[in-house]
Amino acid sequence: MRRYLLVRIGQNIFTFFLFLTIVFVLIDAQPGDYGNQFLNDPRLTPEQRQTIRAQMGLDKPVLERYFAWISNAVQGDFGMSFSNYPRPVLDVIAERAPRTLILFLSATILSYYIGFVTGKMLAWRRGGWGEYAATVGGVSLYTVFLPWFALMMLWFWGYQLSIFPLGKFLDPVLWREATVDANYVFNRILLSVAIAGVLLIAWIVFAGRLDPKNRLPARLGGIGVILLGFIIYWWSTGVFVYALDIASHLILPIVTLAIVNFAGTMLLTRNSMLETLREDYIMAARAKGLPDKTIRDKHASRNALLPVVTAFVLAVAFILDGGVITETIFSWPGMGLTLLNAALVEDIPMVIGALVFTGFLALTAHLIADILYAVLDPRIRYS
Repeated sequence: MRRYLLVRIGQNIFTFFLFLTIVFVLIDAQPGDYGNQFLNDPRLTPEQRQTIRAQMGLDKPVLERYFAWISNAVQGDFGMSFSNYPRPVLDVIAERAPRTLILFLSATILSYYIGFVTGKMLAWRRGGWGEYAATVGGVSLYTVFLPWFALMMLWFWGYQLSIFPLGKFLDPVLWREATVDANYVFNRILLSVAIAGVLLIAWIVFAGRLDPKNRLPARLGGIGVILLGFIIYWWSTGVFVYALDIASHLILPIVTLAIVNFAGTMLLTRNSMLETLREDYIMAARAKGLPDKTIRDKHASRNALLPVVTAFVLAVAFILDGGVITETIFSWPGMGLTLLNAALVEDIPMVIGALVFTGFLALTAHLIADILYAVLDPRIRYS
């Protein structure tokens, strides 16, 4: 396994350098260069134009510019963002990327959990009216036009009922007298949610090893204690109202994405589960007299989870694609909205940084998927 990981990491590094090369070639092959944004000013003299080109390195040969680009990209230096000047591109990515990750990770995890549980139950109880109703409803939601559906969610829950805010990241009226920065509160939310998530997973795994009679009470009790501790912590920080404001802006886009996306996971899990139920080891488990719940959850659904994990990892890898639409509709200042605004104003350094971020995320996701295969399926072993 260790040798395989080293080989895969080496492949990822090579692929990443290849990706950086392709990005450079595509940008360099376009007519003109991004210096034209400054050089087209009629007030500039020829000497000033040449000085600006020299400062940007645009007067150097292609190979020299390529190696300089690779060297800077490896160090995380993508230059200054034109639309966020004088902030570096990496600084903008560090601020906006967590917002996109928390939005789409939460929506993806929720949609895949609901889809997996629903698809597992549909395959186990195949042929009932519930299967047809869930399938038709899920497919209808999966094929709905996302921009229209998101606008309807905003109109109904935000405008008509006024339960959730109408988009954006925070309420500017509430934050006018805030003594802390919004990024500071948001980063603390990320950290506390990550810690709570790790504790929840660890406790659920531990409770799963207990006696079946005590398993459910132990899980519910542990989850309750962790959630109570989470609430007490935030109540004691003095910025609970601001954290609650950011969370309220997150709920509607997360729910919208989860509703639209869960059907694909449900159908994938159902098909994978039906194939797994025809395997010989499932028949052997039934012949041993094992309970239906044990056969369904420990034998069938675990192996049916493999294609779902693949789809989940790939969905996480390309969150930026869906972020352009969703973040624009909900005015969520993440990487998707940043990429769109950068493209509209020809902020090429910012566009390049966003593309490199997406490529790095995709390569990392594929590596994690390979590792999860070996964890979920004991038949898979890497030498």
